[in-house]
Amino acid sequence: MAGKTVKDANTLPYRPCAGVVLFRDDGMVFAGKRIDNPVDAWQMPQGGIDFGELPEEAALRELSEETGVSTAKVTVEAQTREWLRYDLPDDLLGKIWGGKFRGQEQMWFAMRFLGTDADVNIATDHAEFCEWRWMKPADLIEKIVPFKRDLYVAVFEDFRTVLPT
Repeated sequence: MAGKTVKDANTLPYRPCAGVVLFRDDGMVFAGKRIDNPVDAWQMPQGGIDFGELPEEAALRELSEETGVSTAKVTVEAQTREWLRYDLPDDLLGKIWGGKFRGQEQMWFAMRFLGTDADVNIATDHAEFCEWRWMKPADLIEKIVPFKRDLYVAVFEDFRTVLPT
């Protein structure tokens, strides 16, 4: 399918998603390097919300699918005040998600990690990451693909009173 024009993109809906800021007590957050991107692109666990699924349920499912971290190893501390959106850049429109969406609308959840590094396993059935590490939020903002950067800034701003510094 050929890429959509910007005019066409304005008629497309946003894909509903949930994301997870998995953080340790020292304020470091989980970051995974995308398995499908040749550039040095890192992000937090996130993904689509299935029909009939609540955003928090989707966030916990995505966390497990992408990191192997079980729900017993986290506590949900907060969620963003509102849905946050990002638009795909023109070169990706029409190429991902079957060309059905112009970007994503996401609800994010701050989750305190109660486990150890041994509880993380990115070699899951739904592997999205080829590497992972703990990063400072500011470093992760620099490592996210540019079109998601403003969204990450907004997520961390929403969670500034929740995340340890």
